[in-house]
Amino acid sequence: MQTMFMSNLIFQEREIDDTDDLILVGCKDKLENDQIFTSIPGLSSSKETGGNNLTKLQIKSMLKSIKGSGKATTYLTDKRCTIVVLPDKKKISRNNHLLSPHFLTESLAGIKGDNVQIYVVDEEIERNIGAISSSIARAFPLYNAKSDKKDDDVSVSVSFLNKNYLPISDKNLWKGANAVSGGVRLAARLGDMPPAELTTERYAQECKKIADDLGTSVKIEEITGEDLQQKGYGGIYGVGKAAEVPPRMIIMTYTPDVAIEDCESIALVGKGVVYDTGGLSLKGKEGMPGMKHDMGGSAGVLAGFKAAVQLKVPTKITLILGIAENAIGPKALRNDDILKMYSGKTVEINNTDAEGRLILGDCVCHASRNIPELDIILDMATLTGAQLICTGKKHAGILAKSAQLEKRLLEVGLSSGDLVYPMLYAPELLKAEFSSKVADMKNSVKDRGNAQSSCAGHFIETHLDSEYAGDWVHVDMAGPDTKNDRATGYGVALVLGLVGADGF
Repeated sequence: MQTMFMSNLIFQEREIDDTDDLILVGCKDKLENDQIFTSIPGLSSSKETGGNNLTKLQIKSMLKSIKGSGKATTYLTDKRCTIVVLPDKKKISRNNHLLSPHFLTESLAGIKGDNVQIYVVDEEIERNIGAISSSIARAFPLYNAKSDKKDDDVSVSVSFLNKNYLPISDKNLWKGANAVSGGVRLAARLGDMPPAELTTERYAQECKKIADDLGTSVKIEEITGEDLQQKGYGGIYGVGKAAEVPPRMIIMTYTPDVAIEDCESIALVGKGVVYDTGGLSLKGKEGMPGMKHDMGGSAGVLAGFKAAVQLKVPTKITLILGIAENAIGPKALRNDDILKMYSGKTVEINNTDAEGRLILGDCVCHASRNIPELDIILDMATLTGAQLICTGKKHAGILAKSAQLEKRLLEVGLSSGDLVYPMLYAPELLKAEFSSKVADMKNSVKDRGNAQSSCAGHFIETHLDSEYAGDWVHVDMAGPDTKNDRATGYGVALVLGLVGADGF
């Protein structure tokens, strides 16, 4: 089957020609101001609307019909008009972005029309552009394998107005909006591809194309199949060895073109399990569908890496992806097998469905051992179903080595719209969950009721090189990675915020 794509989405100052659908987004007080009628071409005076009095009356009536936040649609003279009123910022809790980006995504989902023009009005648009752009991008996914896709062929243009109802003029902010939008849709496309299409080999090809497109500032390396075992990556190899297409590790590096004094160096690590049957600890008929999304962490950091390089952020970035299919077959990893990880530690397998931490253990060890003067390692994964119980479906759970990095990620989440919330960090209290009589540790906990999402993160942390002096944070994003059976592209904006992109 050939991959199919839909929807063209661009963020630009000028609206598209021949608009069929006009969408106005903002808090109620901004949309009620009469300045909006002189600032938006689709609402400006014309003979057809009698000097725009009819348009103004319609818009005012629509706004009056929306109690609190919500959406209303009507037809103007030559187009359909939709108003999306965002929740009152004063009623947003401290653990949510002030513009409630999830509400915006849900309000725009399912928009139809050949040409759609969206205007977003916000008094702090320069500060919020990253969160707004990524939330809009989520409403227009790319992947589509339906035989009839006429209704999904949408051309969307997005423009921003500041507190004075003027278009923003900072070209870097426009670049940031388009970069995060492209990244979110890339990550979601990869997540939505079925496993027969997104094999480990196809995933590697996607990475190589990205590296080629980014140019000489990016270098790429690949370690595949038996070479993983020979070089000591027992976790990645063990998980993926039973699959028809071999596992692999992808390493991409970016160095800013201009030398920057005290440039921060960050490693982004992603779990890329293109399909997870659970291995011999086989998932049931209800648990296995949707496991194509088990590579969401890798897609988030890959697309975040691409966007960061496009924006030429002043940060050294190394991307490490552990890509494998957790399949069953004669070569499958067994419970009671013992793996030797890249860290040198041995792991007794007591659950082949706890495979992501084996992959990430090898990857974080590679980063901490082989990247000189590394400041931060961030690993991202759809690691545990328990994360949804711990921090919910909209907030990823984070496990940070230091309080400073925990606070930094929490703030980045609130500004970027990729929300996070801290999980319990207490390795000395939780490490006994992995005790083994015959190896250094087991790979799954004894007691699932004892902070198992934190335990899974601590398992990964155990494989950091003993000489590593930098910081580390684990992002478990099993909840926000998907919604309504579609990938969300979560993680791209979070990465851009961490590496210092404008608007995040």
